[in-house]
Amino acid sequence: MGSNGAAPGEDADTDADDDSGHRRPRVLFLCTGNSARSQMAEALLVHLSEGTVDTASAGSRPKPLHPNAVKTMRRRGIDISTNRSKHVDELLARRFDVVITLCDRVREVCPEFPSHPELVHWSVPDPALEGDTDRATYPAFERTATELETRIPFLLHTLNPSPRRTTDANR
Repeated sequence: MGSNGAAPGEDADTDADDDSGHRRPRVLFLCTGNSARSQMAEALLVHLSEGTVDTASAGSRPKPLHPNAVKTMRRRGIDISTNRSKHVDELLARRFDVVITLCDRVREVCPEFPSHPELVHWSVPDPALEGDTDRATYPAFERTATELETRIPFLLHTLNPSPRRTTDANR
């Protein structure tokens, strides 16, 4: 089950409304394995948006959730231990406003989505490749989470612009 409450393969568009009846923005994070970066980004966006953004993640070649991704997020008070890695094909029928690729490999194979979302690329190194053991890679997972924690508030600002913003600020 994704962060939007829909079972895999279901179209969650019907439950993407907030309490006021407005459609929540929909964001998909993609990386190759959907085992670390995209899972962490999904969890951080749900957490930092306080659930106001319908968020999902997937990969082009899914691998099991990395234990250091779970540990890193747990240190931030976020539990992703029950998350499941998904192939991007499972989400092709879903509508997204923004698709964010987190690695160069998945950017090259990113499929076309019927909803024609905005495509954004954040080149974030794979923390699992930073060492030979989970202990050796853990600092890289922390750096990855910190980088995502820096980027996501900027994303949130573009998804939910403040009503005070003027037309000149949008140029």
